[in-house]
Amino acid sequence: MKRFSLSDRGFDLINTIFLLIILVLIVYPLVFVLSASISDPQAVSSGRMWLWPVDITFKGYERVFANDAIWIGYKNTIIYTAVGTAIHLFVLLPCAYALSRKELMAKKFILWFILFTMLFNGGLIPTYLVVQSMGMLDTMWAIIIPNVVGAWSILVARAFFQQSIPDQLVEASKIDGASDFYIFIRVVLPLSLPIIAVMALFHAVNLWNQYFNALIYLSDRDKYPLQLILREILVVNQMQLNDPGGSAESLVDQVKTAGLIKYAVIIVSSLPLLLIYPFVQRFFVQGVLIGSIKE
Repeated sequence: MKRFSLSDRGFDLINTIFLLIILVLIVYPLVFVLSASISDPQAVSSGRMWLWPVDITFKGYERVFANDAIWIGYKNTIIYTAVGTAIHLFVLLPCAYALSRKELMAKKFILWFILFTMLFNGGLIPTYLVVQSMGMLDTMWAIIIPNVVGAWSILVARAFFQQSIPDQLVEASKIDGASDFYIFIRVVLPLSLPIIAVMALFHAVNLWNQYFNALIYLSDRDKYPLQLILREILVVNQMQLNDPGGSAESLVDQVKTAGLIKYAVIIVSSLPLLLIYPFVQRFFVQGVLIGSIKE
């Protein structure tokens, strides 16, 4: 039986305490926002509610879901996220795998060209003009195509393929008569589930939280993603608070409801991703760590 020295036990104790502190710092805001969204706003503002719900009420969620547009926003966001993530993987994986192969011609030039885009970009106005000239304004493609793949994603996926796909495996497949396309589809992709899951989730989170591009490129309200709909709810609620009309009692009620709506909007926009994350979390350590190893 292996014995641990006093210094080893002390080191483990310090690590445990440190990780517990990190856990509290991460979990507490999530629990607080969830509790605040169903608690009496007066209890939240006075500090009586610091962890668990107080005087539970669902008025904030009732106000949020009373807006029929939120279901349109959910539908649009799900479509944008699903289609955008599929296109992202369709472009990213072949590109990263090709750049990981030693036999690719002009590989260094292509890599430097990709790295250049990490340092310089055309800016907002040129990007808008490009989207406009391609006829993508006020379409779902204005949300999906401009950010379909980034240099960072290509470099991380390329590093994963270099570290995880042995050259001997590829060479053996070629000796058996397999083409590059067959090797990529039937050999490489089944071995690359960790990096596929990581890259898919990263891009899906980015699309799910898409706000700025939608604000710039979309004018048809029926195409608004969830984030824009939630923004509208908050703006309308704030305008009602600034309206001097109405009695003092109704104003107090509006102020209370405004706090509930603020926290409810956070939960409504974040909950789907929080539910999906545990199913892909097991891929993260392998996918990110292996993908981050340099040549």
